[in-house]
Amino acid sequence: MVGLGLFLFFSIGAMITLNLDMEVTGVLFMCAAFGTIVYLPLFWLFTRKKKKATSQAWFRKEVFWLSIAIGFLGLIGTIEAYVFLAGAIKSYHNYLILTVLFAELLLFAAAFVYINFIKSSTQQYRINNRGKYLFPTQLYWLFAIGNGVALILFNDYWSEDQFFLIFVSFYFPVLFFLMVRWMLDQIRTIINLKNEKSKTELMHLQSQVNPHFFFNILNNLYGWVEKDPQKAQELILKLSDMMRYSIYDGQKDFVTLEEEILYLKNYIELHKMRYLKKIGISFNIDIQEMASKVMPLLFIILLENAFKHGVENLRENAYIKIDISNKKQEISFFIENNFDPENDRQHTGIGLKNLKRRLELVYPNRHTLLLSAKENIYKANLTINLA
Repeated sequence: MVGLGLFLFFSIGAMITLNLDMEVTGVLFMCAAFGTIVYLPLFWLFTRKKKKATSQAWFRKEVFWLSIAIGFLGLIGTIEAYVFLAGAIKSYHNYLILTVLFAELLLFAAAFVYINFIKSSTQQYRINNRGKYLFPTQLYWLFAIGNGVALILFNDYWSEDQFFLIFVSFYFPVLFFLMVRWMLDQIRTIINLKNEKSKTELMHLQSQVNPHFFFNILNNLYGWVEKDPQKAQELILKLSDMMRYSIYDGQKDFVTLEEEILYLKNYIELHKMRYLKKIGISFNIDIQEMASKVMPLLFIILLENAFKHGVENLRENAYIKIDISNKKQEISFFIENNFDPENDRQHTGIGLKNLKRRLELVYPNRHTLLLSAKENIYKANLTINLA
């Protein structure tokens, strides 16, 4: 595609300059166009036979010499167009346009060579722009928009000139295409940056889930090893499964409901062994499709709060009721627990803020989280639409 574009560029340049009797520049453009056609198959054969690294290095040399050649064409074209401009009686405005365009071509080629081949010898450039070709973007848009404005302003002088009409018919569509492409690239960049920021934030939030829980369980397991070794082994296996899920599966974008529910069950079993008091726990599951995908570590914060703010602060009659179900593309998670009103901190803490932010990032406008505390009963109802 690059070779075809160069061939068209050189061919159109040759036709325009020869049509205006600029023989030196026209012949050079013809030679460049012919050389491009001859060289393309040779370049293809070379890159097919050589190793990738060698081909890239060789291609960099070709870009350098191509830039020099275009700059040389710009220099010769500027000189010849200016000579014709100085003595022109007819087609004065055509030579004026060509003088400006060739001067811009020379300046652009010089800037490209400086940025990519002279400045690229510095270490800082190599670190920041490995293997990339940078274009003098500001210079490019200054010329492109400036030329467009000039063509509009001098439209009355050149509107009847055939060369001017042909030039304008190509220039403005190309300029419009490049501006639209640039705008789309900017929008794509902004979206990618936003997505990367959201993903980074989500990973950070997920890494904050349950770190203190594992330390507490390990401390409790130390006592169980001597008291009941068999029970300790079972709990260690559950803890191992939980840690594996939290560290590895917890970093995934989505997991199955079956995996998430197993994680909750292990969490409940490990918590039971922490308390000497009796705890009433009911876990009702009504899942039609266990393979449904959800964000990992989604429900654990609500369950953790039920233990932390409910069970831990009650001496007796502590209970937790959990209902999880899914119908079609909707998942519902309901949890209820009693708590001590004097230690009511159910609505505060990093955990709920963490959960709300994660839901906003992954399920925007597709979830509802209802929290309520009445007398000594706390309820949380999370509904997610997977569609």
